[in-house]
Amino acid sequence: MARHYVGGDRDQLFLLATSMRDWLDEGHLAWFMIDVVAKVDTTAFHVVHPNDGPGRPAYNPDMMLAMLFYAYGIGMRSSLRIEAACRSDAAFRVICGNVTPDHATIARFLIDHEAAIEASFVDVLRLCAAAGLVSVGTIAIDGTKIAADAALDKNRGAEWIRAEVARIVGEAVATDSAEDNAHDLFGLDELPSALSTRKGRLARLEAALERIEAEDEAAKAEANDRAAKAREMAATGRKLRGRKPKDPHAALARAEAEHAGALVRAAAASAERQAIVEAAAEKGRKPRGQPPGSDKGVERAAAALEAARVASAAAPPADTQANITDPDSRIMKTKTGFVQGYNCQAAVNENQIVIACGVTQEANDLRQYQPMVDATAIVLAAVEVTTPIGIVLADAGYWSETNATTEGPDRLIATLKDHKQRRAARDLGTTTGAPPKDASTLDAMEHRLRTPEGSADYAKRSHTVEPVFGDSKHNRGYRVFRRRGLAAAASEWAMINISHNLGKLYRHQTARIAVP
Repeated sequence: MARHYVGGDRDQLFLLATSMRDWLDEGHLAWFMIDVVAKVDTTAFHVVHPNDGPGRPAYNPDMMLAMLFYAYGIGMRSSLRIEAACRSDAAFRVICGNVTPDHATIARFLIDHEAAIEASFVDVLRLCAAAGLVSVGTIAIDGTKIAADAALDKNRGAEWIRAEVARIVGEAVATDSAEDNAHDLFGLDELPSALSTRKGRLARLEAALERIEAEDEAAKAEANDRAAKAREMAATGRKLRGRKPKDPHAALARAEAEHAGALVRAAAASAERQAIVEAAAEKGRKPRGQPPGSDKGVERAAAALEAARVASAAAPPADTQANITDPDSRIMKTKTGFVQGYNCQAAVNENQIVIACGVTQEANDLRQYQPMVDATAIVLAAVEVTTPIGIVLADAGYWSETNATTEGPDRLIATLKDHKQRRAARDLGTTTGAPPKDASTLDAMEHRLRTPEGSADYAKRSHTVEPVFGDSKHNRGYRVFRRRGLAAAASEWAMINISHNLGKLYRHQTARIAVP
């Protein structure tokens, strides 16, 4: 019995002219990205490519930008994979108009337009604002660690780097001498590629050494400042507060100040006792109280000082290290261990639209609260959103009295990690009303977090900013930056968040069209 199937004839020629408009559905993401680029200001991209001049004409920057928006939106960053997709994927072929930029051109485009890509974040956010997605009633800020294109075990100290620089310079001198001797014989006009690579490595090593020296100077200045403040407090007999430094040399300076402070307090106590004795003698009476014995505080401070001296003498000199592959990157601690990378910040609203983003080399979020709030205000002004921010939500990584009391929008900052915060709420129970007037900044914030209103507001943080990081890192696989350096990481992080916002805008418009 004959069977009938639906099949195709691969040798059949097209009988009519084809149109790329027929390759994709009208609502496809590729068409959306093309329309987006047509609406944003791409002047900065065209400045790099003049209309006339020698050489082959450049690819249209608008086309290249739409291609990258689409590629990042579907989780594709490799220039080799993008080049391959421009040959085989209908969406890429439509965006590129059936031309195929090579992977080197794609990579150079990202490098040449680093600043312009970062600036286009505002243009895309302006489109989101026009669609009503840029609400500012609640803003959640958070940071996530993204690895650099550098190995964790490539951190080296200053001595190692200086020795390596001397070795490379010596090899370069020998190579230059050999090239000078061979120039007349072979007419060499260019340096060999090995020397070019060596120069690039030398530049990275010098940058790493410069970073180490700068950090050492900053650490010395900070240690001297702390020691001076400690001595100033000790001179008045006040006890020093705060944690003792882990560095043995800094700990010695603190122990010296604490010993000096103990001596001042002992002298003050002795003078006070002597005054009591003299006053009693004038009246012919015995002085009240027991005669003072040995001062235990001075003894403890002296013992701590001696221990600190021994520890300082035995401690090796501080060895500040820098990564020789990406000197701008830092060692960051994550839930799963340590990573060589950057701390990437984002401010997100209730629609999971990224309002502001940035990259920092600081592993801790503590000093990123105010910069992110300021960046959010600047971006909102640029997209002409005049509604004031209602409340800012941040986890315990941002907690400090300064962050809690500085001028700005209302805020809820957790004082403990989330699981500890929930346990404390269960143990202490809920509360109502405003914090007591005599409550400290910490107590007042914890009081607000335990009110039904504060608890409900803070609960929005986890499903506002966390899913954005989950989409970028888990769904689209953006866990490692492809280029090195702080500026390159900032540009790539901006592109990642641009593509996220465009995905939200695309789904919003698609859902709106689908509603009858």
